[in-house]
Amino acid sequence: MPTTHYRSCTLCEATCGVAIEVEGDQVVSIRGDDADPFSRGYICPKATALADLHYDPDRLRRPMLREGSNWREIPWDEAFDLTIERLRAVRDAYGIDAIATYQGNPTAHSLGLMLHGQLFLRRLGTRNASSATSIDQLPHMLAALMMFGDQLLMPVPDLDRTEHMIVLGGNPLVSNGSVMTAPNVKQRLKDMRARGGRLVVIDPRRTETAGVADRHLFIRPGTDAAFLLSFLHVLYAEGRVRLGRLADFTEGIEELGRIAARYPPEATAAATGIAPDDVREVARGFADAPRAVLYGRVGICTQELGGLAAWLCYAINVVTGHLDSPGGMMFTTPAIDIVPFARFLGYDGGHARWTSRVSKLPEFGGELPIVTLAEEIETPGPGQVRALITSAGNPVLSSPGGPRLEKLLPTLDFMVSVDPYLNETTRFAHLILPPTSPLERAHYDAALAAFSVRNVAKYSPPLFERGPDQRHDWEIYAELSARWMAPRGPLGAMATRALRSTLLGSTPETLLALGLRTGPHGLLKGSAGLSLDKLRASPHGIDLGALEPRLPGRLNTRGKRIHLVPATYVADLPRLDERLASWTAHGAGGGLVLVGRRHLRSNNSWLHNSFRMVKGKPRCTLLVNPRDAAARGITHGDKVRLASRTGAVVVPVEISDEMMPGVVSLPHGWGHGRPGTRTRVANAHAGVSANDITEPAFVDQLSGTAALTGVEVTIERVATEATQAAPVELLEQPAQPVEP
Repeated sequence: MPTTHYRSCTLCEATCGVAIEVEGDQVVSIRGDDADPFSRGYICPKATALADLHYDPDRLRRPMLREGSNWREIPWDEAFDLTIERLRAVRDAYGIDAIATYQGNPTAHSLGLMLHGQLFLRRLGTRNASSATSIDQLPHMLAALMMFGDQLLMPVPDLDRTEHMIVLGGNPLVSNGSVMTAPNVKQRLKDMRARGGRLVVIDPRRTETAGVADRHLFIRPGTDAAFLLSFLHVLYAEGRVRLGRLADFTEGIEELGRIAARYPPEATAAATGIAPDDVREVARGFADAPRAVLYGRVGICTQELGGLAAWLCYAINVVTGHLDSPGGMMFTTPAIDIVPFARFLGYDGGHARWTSRVSKLPEFGGELPIVTLAEEIETPGPGQVRALITSAGNPVLSSPGGPRLEKLLPTLDFMVSVDPYLNETTRFAHLILPPTSPLERAHYDAALAAFSVRNVAKYSPPLFERGPDQRHDWEIYAELSARWMAPRGPLGAMATRALRSTLLGSTPETLLALGLRTGPHGLLKGSAGLSLDKLRASPHGIDLGALEPRLPGRLNTRGKRIHLVPATYVADLPRLDERLASWTAHGAGGGLVLVGRRHLRSNNSWLHNSFRMVKGKPRCTLLVNPRDAAARGITHGDKVRLASRTGAVVVPVEISDEMMPGVVSLPHGWGHGRPGTRTRVANAHAGVSANDITEPAFVDQLSGTAALTGVEVTIERVATEATQAAPVELLEQPAQPVEP
């Protein structure tokens, strides 16, 4: 008889509840869990891919050792011994900074990687640590650190109570949130409209979210900081600065006004493409709404002035009194307080305490920007990277300058990857340590619950038992930690056994139980407090209530005060002034700039080996405005050579007036079909990688975040015959047919 198991989907930030019907060892169906108090039966198309990942014949299940161009399975003990031996050899010869680490964004979806993974990777001690943070939300984390005292104190929109929402550089109908855990955003926005609310979207593309908005304004990529300063100018000039109770613990109010006075809408319109009257209308509507929130997302982060833009988003919410207020931008009260928990795991808040060896880009939170990895491998000298650990990441496709990294990874003395696939990055590893699938391990959204639009908690036990030759991600890292920390010599084996017993005994569930009992909903609530046992008894999850005001108590700054104008941002304003003068003088100049985009059936590079996620019409296309296409003699369906200063790809065109003139859009995460990979479905639907043409040197100098938005590009039509032998390396690999 089939049985139904209730879990959370782990494939994006929405954490939707799913009901998985199982018969024997087979998944019969996956549907939304109607009893889940948070998602209420909603799922997006990605949820069905949970089964595809679990049964994928390309997924690795045992350690793989590369010997030349061939791979063979080896026992786990041999794999662990080899990993530690080779890492120690590099450390002993060249120092700990010769070992680099990279963590991909699936880390946030795995309790094991969030716990034992950090205890190993963050405590190695290398300064050459990096993660997907620096190609995503780092500017928000920097602003949280500078303004509120901790990099994890990122407030989120109180989506269920707001009456006026501005979305800048985000597309929550497709992303299902993003630093805003919110299943079924479409329904939540409908509910907002039903209570008389208003939605404004500002984006260089008329996105899916913009399609349901009351107002959409195009904005030139990279100019968000200029627009936001003009927004502030209107607030101050028209007496609409009203902090309410925030005024009692906010410093820098007058200084921000003096800064904003230099940027009237007339001074930024030529750069942003937004008319002064439109800036004033948007600012007035926001300031006058009793419950409003300004939400900026990845589009404002991944640009050359992303640090300033993220700071200004928070600042606008503060000066209008919409921070820490129902319906505004609020701080969560998660079941596990991740701020002290993160410090225990090695997350230490800090910025620019050191810089990268070559480009002198700043450290943040103990990590260097991912754009520094290639140059740190190729540049000789003390501290040169000679070994690499990748964990749940694919930087060849996800980080700028992928082809450069492809050429450098084979030069490493040693590379090990904790990953279930032989993909575009792990094909260069000497050793791959594959973890179990999401359905084979327990799950709790420790990271994502901290950014949820409603306080909820849900624990999911494993759906399937792991095989005897498999290891969970936390078991892999616990074993590596035990062997790494053990001393050499006669006592080494004994110490390893003792450490192994301790670390493997500290299961994710053990640490989860501790976090729940010591969290704000645990022991403080007495016998009614939350515990792991209570979560086990509530398979649909527990609703812990709406977001609530938490300031000033939640602040980690000295004196519990909001620092509205940190000196770090003031020092970066001359860079904005220089770019603003250039934009104003030259305008669009007839050239093109590139932005990315998301799709509901895609999540970076790691869902493309599911046939149901990639079937249908090709989604790796270049969106081009009709005017720009006509000027270049391009028609719908043509293939074009899309080129930047650093590379070129050939891609089919979709002509669409949803694009702002002068802007083209290519989705990220594609570019499969490269030699040496074993992802048959993805290779048959290869697409091209946007990061083959992004520029590692094009960054936000303040935060070190890669500027994936606003890359200058050219497009030209190519003949059909030319595309068959295009000078783009990845297009030369024939795709393998795959049965549905």
